[in-house]
Amino acid sequence: MSISRIAVSDAAAALLVQLRESHGQPLMFHQSGGCCDGSAPMCFTQGTFITGPSDVLLGRLEPGTPEPVPVWISQAQFQYWSHTHITIDVAPGRGAGFSIEGPTGQRFIIRSRLFTDEETKALAPVTTG
Repeated sequence: MSISRIAVSDAAAALLVQLRESHGQPLMFHQSGGCCDGSAPMCFTQGTFITGPSDVLLGRLEPGTPEPVPVWISQAQFQYWSHTHITIDVAPGRGAGFSIEGPTGQRFIIRSRLFTDEETKALAPVTTG
């Protein structure tokens, strides 16, 4: 049994459904290692943000949209976060400048916890862009 590296809260899933309906296109996340807006998970319509060979696919969320939502992270940032389980959640406030939830009055955030030793052993290999 492999362990997922990524999850989505019910509130974030509801916002993703709303965004998918309003934009009419599949969605994706990218978590970079930048400062300011770059330190928040950013949501895009697929194809708006192009991943590269140094991006790591953490997994695909199943929030109730017609298709899964892939979650990517930069390789450099993955080195810091590889030992943590990440849950994408929402909080009140303005979203990151390029993230499509900006006008909703909510912003995506990351909640994390360390993997247990047993979970670490069961992690599946990651895919790069």
